[in-house]
This record gives sequence, structure tokens and C-alpha cells, in this order.
Amino acid sequence: MTKKNVVVSDTKAGMEITVPVSDSSLFPTAVQKPPSSGGYMTISRKKRLQNLDINGGGTERINTWVDSMRASSPTHYKSNSSVAQDHLNSWMVRHPSALDMFDQITKASKGKPIVMFLDYDGTLSPIVNDPDRAVMSDAMRETVRKLARYFPTAIVTGRCRDKVYNFVRLPELYYAGSHGMDIMGPSKGSQYEKTVNESVLCQPACAFLPMIDEVYNVLLEKTRSTPGAMVENNKFCLSVHFRCVEEKKWSELAQKVRSVLKDYPELKLAQGRKVLEIRPTIKWDKGKALEFLVESLGYTNFDDVFPVYIGDDRTDEDAFKVLRERGQGLGILVSKIPKETNASYSLQEPSEVMKFLQKLVEWKQVPLRRQFRMKRQIEGIKIIPTPSDQICLS
Repeated sequence: MTKKNVVVSDTKAGMEITVPVSDSSLFPTAVQKPPSSGGYMTISRKKRLQNLDINGGGTERINTWVDSMRASSPTHYKSNSSVAQDHLNSWMVRHPSALDMFDQITKASKGKPIVMFLDYDGTLSPIVNDPDRAVMSDAMRETVRKLARYFPTAIVTGRCRDKVYNFVRLPELYYAGSHGMDIMGPSKGSQYEKTVNESVLCQPACAFLPMIDEVYNVLLEKTRSTPGAMVENNKFCLSVHFRCVEEKKWSELAQKVRSVLKDYPELKLAQGRKVLEIRPTIKWDKGKALEFLVESLGYTNFDDVFPVYIGDDRTDEDAFKVLRERGQGLGILVSKIPKETNASYSLQEPSEVMKFLQKLVEWKQVPLRRQFRMKRQIEGIKIIPTPSDQICLS
């Protein structure tokens, strides 16, 4: 493995990598937007603005923000709607269950080393109203522990790295917090990291720390009067959660956030699931973090490795897009409802994620057990010496 212990500069973080798109059966065509007459809302990339314009526009701009907030927080389809079910079935054809297609997925790796990338909220833990209570189950923790024995495994999250580490509590993993802007290698217990110290591999947004802290304090004060609003400091980025805010208050909250950010052009605003994400304007995201981690593991050639990324949020699309454009590895979206996505496969909820990870572990264990049995059989063969052998030995 190539050992790295560096802080990546902003210039390097902004490098663009252009790779031809592979025409592979693993990457079905992008989902088409279904008619709007169903019993649910399908997220449209046109409504779900990747980076919301902070300056200008007045009331019209705020209304655009609120529309995007609604689009990023779709309602569940009605189970009794036949139209909605047809849309779901059509979407599942394009993004089939990773559990149902497990054999195809493992065959697609073609013997290459598999590297696992996992989002946290909504993937390893359920989505909850209070972000501080998004605790993963003991069963999921044990599943991820076993997974890391056989595959290099990284948690890639918008959360503060320290906070998600306290949730997971597995030192043998890689952790990429703040949407990949704060990456740390395994502290111990990993066969993929030979050192035992907590090495910071990448922090491309260090220069923004004072600004992030300043904006955090201002937002805390500004949003204090909005019931249900919560501002979370994720070290290199901020999250304004509106999951517990009444929808009629969303416009008011958006106006407050805008009034703060208009004075900080170095920051940009994006959206996740009922959360506004405030990040530095550097070209770094979960896709860049994935590429950095793959290289950190010693795979300078992407063709030599098979990354699998599992996530549920819009911010995970940056990683899905990297895998699709490179034509290597695959993305799995965790969602119960149809969404436009660059992921190839889908899982409905964290319980299905756990089943998929368990199947990966079992799949890896089978040849290892076979090798172990063969070794024991060979070692168990007794050689009975002939009389001539005994004479020679004497």
C-alpha cells in the first residue's frame, strides 16, 4: 500500500479528471422522469438545484429555494396508487435490487479487489428527527466489522468525522467526514493500513475553518426563532436541518440562511434530505474523496480495483457519477421511492444494506474456507515410512 500523510492543496483538490464512459450492462440507462400524476414526487435535477444561488433574486429566489427544498424531501408514494406502483416497477427495472442481482455484481468484479464505501445516515443507520440520535445498531456494527476483515472499508459522510467515528466505533475503517474534506486512515486493526497512528490523509479545506466557525455561530443566532431548525457544525461544512420545521416556515428559514450567506461568497449552498448543506467553494466532494481513497490504498490504476459505493443522499450522487463515468465499480442507492440517480442498483433501507453486506462477507468466506479445508487435508496426510526408509533414518 502507498502510504500518504499529506494535506491536499486547494489547487490539487480542484483538478478535473476526464475518463470515457464505459458501455457496460452494469450501468443501465438513466431513469426517465415519469409523469407527475402519481401518488408521490420524483426528484428532478432541474428542481433539485445542486448549488443554490445565494445572491440576487429577492422573493423569486427564495421561492426557488423552497421549491428545491421540497424536491429534495419527496413524499412517499401511496401504496394504493396503481400509477405510482407502475412508476416504481419501471424504476426498479433500471435500478434493480442489489440483493436480487448479487451474483451479477460479484461476477462483475472479475476477481479484482473490492473496496467498500458506505454513507452513514440513511445507509448504516435510519433517518431520525434528531441527528444526534442517529445510532447504528449493534448488528449493523458487527456486520461492518466483519466486512472490513475482507474488504477495505470507508465511511463517507457529510457529518463531522469525529462524530461519525463515535457512532461507528470501528478503528479499522477509513473515515471521510465533511463530504470527504476530512479523511483519516485506520488507527489500528486493519491489514490495509500498516501504521498504528491516526494519520490524517486529506484536509483540502483547512483554510476555511475560521469562516465555517464564524458562520456557524451567526446561523445559530439567526435560526433560534425558527422552531425545529437545527444547525450542525461538521467541521469543514455546516448543515441546517429542517426535518422538524413546519413546511410553512421553510421560506422564512431559507430567507434567514440566505441573509447570512450573502456575506460569504466563498461558501456555497447545496441540499440533502431535509437539510441545507453549506460548504467551501472548492472542487471537492464525495466523488473526489472516493478517488483519493482508492489511490491511497495503492490502486493507482482504477482498472485494477472494483469500488462499491452505497448511499442514500443527493451528495452521494457525486460518487455514483465518478463510478459511472469511469466504468469501474458500481453505485447502490438506498431509497424506497424512485429518484433520478447515477447509481446502478438499489436497496430500500438500512436493513437491506445489512443483508447485502452480510452476503458479501459470506461470498468472500466460501473460497477461504475451501482453502482452509484443503490445507488441513494436506497437513493431515500421514507418511508411513518403508523399512528401507527406516534403515536410512537409523
